[in-house]
Amino acid sequence: MKTTHNILFQDARDLKEIPSESVDLVVTSPPYPMIEMWDEMFSHQNPEIQKALACGDGKQAYTLMHEVLDAVWSEVFRVLKEGRFACINIGDATRKVRDDFCLYPNHARIVNYLLNIGFSVLPDILWRKQANTPNKFMGSGMLPAGAYVTLEHEYILIVRKGSKREFKTENEKENRRESALFWEERNIWYSDVWTDIKGTDQKLPNAMSRLRSAAFPFDLAYRLINMYSVKGDVVLDPFLGTGTTTAAAMTSARNSIGVEIDESFEHAICPVTHHIVDFSNDYLYSRLLRHYAFVQNRIQKSGALKYTNRHYDCPVVTSQEQFILLNGLKEVQAHGDNVFDVTYTTKPQTWNLEHASETLVGNKTKRHTKPFQLNMLDAK
Repeated sequence: MKTTHNILFQDARDLKEIPSESVDLVVTSPPYPMIEMWDEMFSHQNPEIQKALACGDGKQAYTLMHEVLDAVWSEVFRVLKEGRFACINIGDATRKVRDDFCLYPNHARIVNYLLNIGFSVLPDILWRKQANTPNKFMGSGMLPAGAYVTLEHEYILIVRKGSKREFKTENEKENRRESALFWEERNIWYSDVWTDIKGTDQKLPNAMSRLRSAAFPFDLAYRLINMYSVKGDVVLDPFLGTGTTTAAAMTSARNSIGVEIDESFEHAICPVTHHIVDFSNDYLYSRLLRHYAFVQNRIQKSGALKYTNRHYDCPVVTSQEQFILLNGLKEVQAHGDNVFDVTYTTKPQTWNLEHASETLVGNKTKRHTKPFQLNMLDAK
């Protein structure tokens, strides 16, 4: 099993290298209009933006910035296959331009454009980042009529091109079953409010640590990829940045295309590919450990589960979880200009879980002197 990952350093407003209807999922976090750190980037794309800001015309700058993004969303619509999804992480902006302080509703502006070009808009996700301290206040503090609430959430917009995706052949159905989520993951991931993923800044020295805590963190990209695609799909990120979506696609056994206009990000993306094998396998192993802890607790409280996963010999809640298979990474090979191939393991192997010393037996938990044996993936 192999996936391919292409990184293109270019403007995402023109993706002529990517054929129409060739992409299965878009996962991205674009620059946020009216956030000062992105002023220079937007102004480089359209000098009229800098003129509007210099004149104190925030609303005009906001409009022009979104027109830059509009061209990318049009390309996203073109390259997506019918029935496929785009997931866009975007935050609104609060800003004072001259004497006018207001909120610039980026998510609403993008939703309107996506509707106009033909996307179907689905329920979005509120990502509550909880970045502010509890006692932080804005504006006039305790005095009424001059204060405003803190902005502690962002949006993950979910849109679909065309009607519902169909899985027709037996191979497609089998792959979909292997790509399924655990029951407890599904309940958390498909909630419309996410509070368990933390986002901070990107000023971290280690490339892999940055993935877990960046403004667009690995956990967020990994979750969306597994919710809205299956193994072997092609995932596109037109604003790749430090390479989070590429790393998440590698871990998820999906192909990917990452587009980034700023070539200086290459120094952040390449270290990710150097360390992704160990990082991904540890991540997948932790995912299985979390599931094992969940079912162990559920059996202790509620009794035996009816189904067992065929690959890991571990209880699961529903019949749809019986075929879940997490493919571990074997190696990454670089070739050409920023093209990476990842090969995966496919054979089950028994791993010792040092922290799981109890085996699930019927309605009870039986303790053994040996660690619980869980089928992981063959690293050979």
